[in-house]
Amino acid sequence: MVSSAVVEEEDVVAVVMAASRLVMGMSARALAEVDESLSLPQLRTMVALEGCGPVKLAELAEVLGVNASTALRAVVRLEAVGLVDRRANPDSRREVILTLTPSGATLVARVLRHRRREVAKLVEAVPPEARSGLVAGLRALLDVAGDRSVHVPEAAEEFRRLVL
Repeated sequence: MVSSAVVEEEDVVAVVMAASRLVMGMSARALAEVDESLSLPQLRTMVALEGCGPVKLAELAEVLGVNASTALRAVVRLEAVGLVDRRANPDSRREVILTLTPSGATLVARVLRHRRREVAKLVEAVPPEARSGLVAGLRALLDVAGDRSVHVPEAAEEFRRLVL
């Protein structure tokens, strides 16, 4: 017989996995509505840049949880379509700083607005008495995971203070 704590954990994992698929689907639909040519990993790269840019490639890779060559491939593709800008670091010409272009920032804002509207519709349909439990549970999950999507590497903050 399986203990109730194990069953509960398995239930939580199943629900979190289903919620993850739901959010990924909403992200994919939002992206398709705004720009069919971009992939979800490219959007994720742009959202990370929006949240922590200007930033060096190694720090972007850290935020994304990928290696630098994977991050570079995404950046090169996004730069080719005018959504990301690479420029030399004024303090060290060997380093490159990444930022969203105005077009990239506009695209990210449009996709996130679309996704936010979809999430808001879902939340509106959740009974009010269940919302507080949802908020508490998701906050606990984010606290344990550490939300990398909003993590700003220390070096990016230093660069912002110097340049912006």
